[in-house]
Amino acid sequence: MGSDNSDNKKRKNHYRPHNKSAKKGSYPLRPGVQGFFITCDGGRERQASQEAVQVIDSFLEELVEGKEPDVKHAVKPMNKKIKFSYSDSEDDDDENGEKDQVAVVSDHDNSESQPKDKQEDDKNEDESQPEKKQKCIETDESNREQVIKSKSVDQLIEAELDELKDKTKRRFNYLDSGCNGVVFVQMNKRDEKDPTPKEIAQRIITSAATTKRHMSRFILRVLPIELTCYASEEEISRAIKPLIAQYFPMDPQTPYKFAVLCEARANSGLDRMKIINVVAKSVPEPHKVDLTNPDRTIVVQIAKTVCCIGVVEKYKELAKYNLRQLTSSKQ
Repeated sequence: MGSDNSDNKKRKNHYRPHNKSAKKGSYPLRPGVQGFFITCDGGRERQASQEAVQVIDSFLEELVEGKEPDVKHAVKPMNKKIKFSYSDSEDDDDENGEKDQVAVVSDHDNSESQPKDKQEDDKNEDESQPEKKQKCIETDESNREQVIKSKSVDQLIEAELDELKDKTKRRFNYLDSGCNGVVFVQMNKRDEKDPTPKEIAQRIITSAATTKRHMSRFILRVLPIELTCYASEEEISRAIKPLIAQYFPMDPQTPYKFAVLCEARANSGLDRMKIINVVAKSVPEPHKVDLTNPDRTIVVQIAKTVCCIGVVEKYKELAKYNLRQLTSSKQ
């Protein structure tokens, strides 16, 4: 009986989710960060985070290279095609021909034509020297380029490894949201000229809508997040002021129609309507609420005790920023 009870306790402990060990390398979502709020299929958070980093990084490179096109051609191309005057089959023929010539000379060693043969051999050697020099020069140049390239590649690899070791220098980090089917990818801007999460997400979604090209297997929605704070009415009303001033100015040439989207996960203590009213009241009066056809949508995503806020455009027209729906054949 005692052994049966101990086995049952082990099984119960094994299936309890709070007894699972924490994942190494993943930090919890916290206030004061910006990045991307990504939804995925339940249980595929790790795969979705890896895919999200690859997709976001590729579109970031496109945006940066569009601003600085010279970055592409910083290294000389190494695919230089050198055409040689002989091939492997010709080498075999030349070797056979040389052997035949040597045999003929040996048969006529005692003849009087020996000096003429020596002169012809000297002429052939003199004519073959420039070709050998050219080939040597080409090989020397290719070797130098390969040495330069290997040094530059080694330096780039070392720098990238140093960045991977130091998590504070990484451009993208995966943060654990603590919710099923939710991934948060933190973005660390290295320069003020770097694209914002809104610009990158807009580029990803518009590209998916126009090309219908499948980009991932596990990602559903990609929402840009420009600020995070604690999920309370006071903190949200205080933290959202700079974001509202950026996208909804006091004296605009043309006022915007806007809507507020609020979704909460693993937090039943907050009233969604109160959060929506707090966000809507923070927008100045020239701009008006329009739930059917808004120009800009304020996205509020609450995961446990952290509130993530961002602003997107054409939210409904672009399938609510859902990559799977945009790239599906039915769309």
